[in-house]
Amino acid sequence: MLDINFIRENKELVEKGMQNKGEKDVSIVAQVLAKDEEWRSLVHKTDLLRSESNTKAKEIGALMGQGKKEEAQAIIKETGALKEEVKELEEQLKVLQEERESMLLRIANVPHPSVPVGASENDNEVFATWGEPDQAEWRKPHWEIVERYGWVDFERGVKVTGAGFPFYIGPVAQLQRALINYFINEAAKAGYIELQAPYFVNEDSARGTGQIPDKEDMMYVVPRDEFFAIPTAEVPVTNFHRDEILPKEDLPVKYVCYTPCWRREAGSYGKDVRGLNRLHQFDKVELVKIVKPETSYEELESLREHSESLLQALGLPYRTLLMCTGDMGFTQSKKYDLEVWSPGQKRWLEVSSCSNFESFQARRMQLRYRKEEKSTEMVHTLNGSALALPRVVSAILEAYQEENGKVRVPEVLKGFIGRDYL
Repeated sequence: MLDINFIRENKELVEKGMQNKGEKDVSIVAQVLAKDEEWRSLVHKTDLLRSESNTKAKEIGALMGQGKKEEAQAIIKETGALKEEVKELEEQLKVLQEERESMLLRIANVPHPSVPVGASENDNEVFATWGEPDQAEWRKPHWEIVERYGWVDFERGVKVTGAGFPFYIGPVAQLQRALINYFINEAAKAGYIELQAPYFVNEDSARGTGQIPDKEDMMYVVPRDEFFAIPTAEVPVTNFHRDEILPKEDLPVKYVCYTPCWRREAGSYGKDVRGLNRLHQFDKVELVKIVKPETSYEELESLREHSESLLQALGLPYRTLLMCTGDMGFTQSKKYDLEVWSPGQKRWLEVSSCSNFESFQARRMQLRYRKEEKSTEMVHTLNGSALALPRVVSAILEAYQEENGKVRVPEVLKGFIGRDYL
């Protein structure tokens, strides 16, 4: 959520930012400013009436002290009417404030000046590349490999739950567990504190990180308990400090958290959903940073570099994209996507997004830090996948397969799996 003062002072910038993010109707900006003006006018009126009421209360005391009871009673009657009017105005203020807050939640974050303006994924910029994509024709896609060995059971997943909820069996289950442990260990070496978080969150948490009102259709809901199944560990971990004031010496705060994630992924079809490409339940290791505003873009680069280092250690060619405004998302101010090369499919697959939200999430969560003894400021929040598992698993299966059908274990994972081949 943006600061209303910022919107008031930068109306055109906010509207332009929303347009660049693909929002067709930016009238909400003018609407929220009109509502804010109405609220501020009513605040002024209410303050004047309170002041008048307080002045008359002092007059009553003076008159009673002088024995002028009749005059005092007349003023008491006036103050009674004033108090009733103030009470009514306070109720109106509460309604106006709630309406204003609801409108503010519908205004997108402003893109950072370094973000390229564009309408779709075609306008994203290649920021960096690493490794040489393997173009060997003999390499098979991962779904053929796992079917050959019985390592992933999609049909029984459909029977037990539905499409997009596979069973991982034997070596691939071990590979997933090895990757989770490896990713968490590497994050710990980089100073991240490990958390185990709830897999379900309430509405306040979903609102705090910007999943609502924006991505409701993507989340699974538990209506009876009014819970959401988490689409990413970002949601519970970032909300860990909601409504808190952190000491400035504690910043930056860095957390790593493994969770399963649930996403409805409505509208996905074709090659995008083949095999492990797009699932409704998948595993992911997430990094979350809570930092001082002046360091947040430096922290974004280190977050990106950490995620890239994992792909390098696994020997998987990848490219890093600087996302354009139209492909970035409602809540981010700047975002990088990391895409790994899939040699069996001959295409790039996203395995990480590293984002800076500036104070957008923090303001929703009222997450601040003690800047000075008597002043506080909103923190900046960041997060990144390090890494999402399904496409990393599929890339490993495709990149480490041999022509005889065997699949080697990446060197950095051998200590977790205990053998050279899956």
